[in-house]
Amino acid sequence: MSKPLIGVSTYLEAEARWGVWTLPAALLPAGYHRLVQNSGGLAAMLPPHEADLDRDGAREAAAAVVARLDGVVIAGGPDVRPDRYGAETDPRTGPPALARDAWELALIGAAIDSATPLLGICRGMQLLNVALGGTLHQHLDGHGGPPGVFDHHEIKPVPDTLLAAALPEPVSVPTYHHQSVDRLGRGLLASAYAEDGTVEALELPDAPAFALGVQWHPEAGTDTRVMDALVAAATH
Repeated sequence: MSKPLIGVSTYLEAEARWGVWTLPAALLPAGYHRLVQNSGGLAAMLPPHEADLDRDGAREAAAAVVARLDGVVIAGGPDVRPDRYGAETDPRTGPPALARDAWELALIGAAIDSATPLLGICRGMQLLNVALGGTLHQHLDGHGGPPGVFDHHEIKPVPDTLLAAALPEPVSVPTYHHQSVDRLGRGLLASAYAEDGTVEALELPDAPAFALGVQWHPEAGTDTRVMDALVAAATH
C-alpha cells in the first residue's frame, strides 16, 4: 500500500530571508510536513496560484492540483478578508492575504467536489466555514499566548462525530488565534468546543469524503491523531 500524497497550502511572503538571500518565498512551518510524515503520509507544498485570482481561474487550477493528491490540508495563517463573509473590517483584523484567500477557497471547493479528504487547521477551519456561507467573529481574547507563542487549553469533542472518532476524550491542544467561527456554514456540524463555548472543530457530515476543520494547531504539538485520521481516509 503506497503512502498517500497530502498537499498543504502555504504562506506567500513578499520578503523572506535565508543565508545571503532576501527574496519572495512560499513558506510553510516545518511542523506541518513533519505532522504529515509522522502520520504516514507524503507532504507536498501548495503555493497560491497568483495568476489565477479570478474565481474561474482559481477553480480550474485548484481542480487540476487536487486531482493529483490523496488529501488536502489548509494550513493556519492570516485572517480571512471579512468581505468574503459579508462583514465590515474590524480594526483588530489583520491585513488581507488576497492570493491565499482565493487559492485556498478554491482548494476547499475542489476537495469537496472531488471527494478528496480535507483537513482545515485554524485559518483553514475558518475558511471551510466561510466557503460554505458561514461567518466569523473577528476578535476573541484568551486563545493564544504573546505574539508568536502558542497557548494551551482543553477542547471537548462532541460524541458520535468524525472528530470524536479520532479524539474520543477531552484533550489539551496548542492554540493561537484571535478569530473564531460565528454562524455555521451550510451543512456543517460543530464537533468540539472550548470551555468558553468557542467552536473548536467542525465537520461536513454529508460530504462524500472526510472533511474536518480544527481551530487548534496539531502541528505545534505531539498528538498526531487528527492527522492520522486524514491520512487513513486518504490511503487507497
